[in-house]
Amino acid sequence: MKTRNKKWKAPSVIFYIFLFFIGLLFLQYVYLTIFPNLYGINMKEFAANRNTYSKTLYAKRGTIYDSENNALALDISSYTVIAYLDESRTGSGQTLYHVKDKVKTAKALAPILNMSEESLLTLLNKDSYQVELGPGGRGITELVKNKIKALNLPGIDFIESFKRYYPNGDFASYLVGYAKKKEIVIDDNKETVINGELGIEVEFDDILKGINGNIQYQQDRYGYKIPDTPEINKPASNGSDVYLTIDSSIQRIVEQSLNKSEELYNPEWITISIMDAKTGDILGSSSTPSFDPNILNIVNYENPLTSFVYEPGSVMKIYTYMCALEKGTYKGDETYPSGKIVIEDKTIYDWNRVGWGNISYDYGFKMSSNVGVSYMTQKFINKDDLKNCLTNYGFGQKTNIQLPRELEGIVKFNYPVEVAAASYGQGISTTAIQHLQALSIIANDGTMITPNIVKKITNNGKTTFERQIHKKENVTSKKTTDHLKKLMYDTIIDGTGKGYQVKNLEVIGKTGTAQIFDNETGGYLTGWSDNIYSFSGMFPKENPEIIIFASIKRPKNGASDTVVSLVQPIIESVAKYKGLIKGTVNEDNLKKYTLTSYINADVKTVKESLKGLDVVVIGDGDKVINQYPKDKTVVLTGDKVYLLTNSKQLKMPDLTNYSRIEAISLLDLINVPYEIDGYGTVISQSIKPDTIITNEKIKLTLKEKHEFDKKTT
Repeated sequence: MKTRNKKWKAPSVIFYIFLFFIGLLFLQYVYLTIFPNLYGINMKEFAANRNTYSKTLYAKRGTIYDSENNALALDISSYTVIAYLDESRTGSGQTLYHVKDKVKTAKALAPILNMSEESLLTLLNKDSYQVELGPGGRGITELVKNKIKALNLPGIDFIESFKRYYPNGDFASYLVGYAKKKEIVIDDNKETVINGELGIEVEFDDILKGINGNIQYQQDRYGYKIPDTPEINKPASNGSDVYLTIDSSIQRIVEQSLNKSEELYNPEWITISIMDAKTGDILGSSSTPSFDPNILNIVNYENPLTSFVYEPGSVMKIYTYMCALEKGTYKGDETYPSGKIVIEDKTIYDWNRVGWGNISYDYGFKMSSNVGVSYMTQKFINKDDLKNCLTNYGFGQKTNIQLPRELEGIVKFNYPVEVAAASYGQGISTTAIQHLQALSIIANDGTMITPNIVKKITNNGKTTFERQIHKKENVTSKKTTDHLKKLMYDTIIDGTGKGYQVKNLEVIGKTGTAQIFDNETGGYLTGWSDNIYSFSGMFPKENPEIIIFASIKRPKNGASDTVVSLVQPIIESVAKYKGLIKGTVNEDNLKKYTLTSYINADVKTVKESLKGLDVVVIGDGDKVINQYPKDKTVVLTGDKVYLLTNSKQLKMPDLTNYSRIEAISLLDLINVPYEIDGYGTVISQSIKPDTIITNEKIKLTLKEKHEFDKKTT
């Protein structure tokens, strides 16, 4: 039987079906290229609106704290005031959602935003859907925002953002520094960032600002995420928190004395710092002219602690004596003729020009004899000895403290007269931080401690850095430092440092007066006030815990007692605060107070609980309805605390002698609009004390800070 092979038709059927669909798709493509709509959808518009949505998730900048966890710099919400102008936002409804009465709106906002009604009306009359009410309406605080919200103005709204805030204002400003907003362009998009520009803010900018995240997804023409499409969500990594070694109580002591000295003597600059002798921790440091990082009233962008180099004067005699003592050639009871010495046809005089007759080298130290150390460079040590010693003590090189723009200074001298000048601190240059480090050699029996400003760094509660105590041991012998302690003690007891004595406290130290070199003339200034006065000291004598270094340039009365009036009260207050004064009754010591919330509390009871503080009660009510500072704030004896009471009528306080930050804090508390002219402390106010408070703006005039000549740094 014959079998006939049949052809299998399945592949050809499949092929024709496939070809049909390909043809159909081709016709669809041709249709799409000719006609814009497909199934009633404009495909070009659809493609344009179906895109990738991308948004930056901003990292929160880390907070800067003092050593006791009080915030010195932090991110807070700030707001931009906007006005909706288009009537379409309200539509046909009864409730207004745009600005209708522009005159009324401008009049209400003008005093709060510190803008004129005319300028606000110009903005409100623009042909726009919405406008920003700047500049006064940009970067406002939560408090100002609440004032505006309370007005219930239709069409007024707010855009929230973040800004850097410094709750203490002008406080350790050169240490903390500042950070400010900037607009940058990334991938053709404008983004707002906060960058550090001075102090810790710039030194640790990379870790403070954290790492931004982002979110990406496909969105439809209406801006909604397309279901079942991939999404990239990279969360932001917030910045690390930096804890400083600063003790805010000591910082306040330093700044209060410094501000008084600036007002009395109007110097070109002052710098003063306190260091823990055992750890190298900077406990307080302040300089003038200073600034408030919230308003950036800066006249000098260099930190005098680390970035001012100048000829230090007689405080360097400490290290000339240290060098000779350590070499073993020093003979303290040997005498020399004081008054003057001739080296290379140059006459070097003692500060009183006549000297004290034939005196011993030990006596010459406490009287700060230039002639004595000049003789020492000929008899006890030579040029190489002095240069090696000063280098070994840290001069002419950075301490590497965690602050930006630290300078090295210059320790160079060759000829005999230059060596003699270097021995009493002329012809060389140093920084304040180098002196603090070098003084630690004496405080620690020959071991030098590196200064610290950062206590620790944390991220999400985890400590990523903790300060270590860095020591350079055996810089000198204990025998050398013991002898220097005696010389420095004698200086305070009956030498040039008598003014630094504190009852029941053994202070040791050395005074200094340095001439100022004029680069324009190539010589030293000769005016009565043309000097830099300094003090290097520590206490208590036998086992120093605190080191202090201070300098003041060109005070208006030209006398060395200007630095005494600056430093002596600080020594006494810090010693009391640290419990170092013998026989001091506890009640006399400075105290810390951690404030709690006093809202709704009885005024008399609160005042009684805050004895030792400067409590300012506003109004004659019997209950507290608001307060400044807020609860959990740490304050020190003598600090101001404002209590707003439930009074029917409030009277304007006398703001004379208030600092800028104190005045602003009080006026914000009582909702009084203000205008401030100048810096420093209040010397006059436009609304007299005891006047009933209304919505009238008060104008405060503050004592202007002096101009700063950068050429002298």
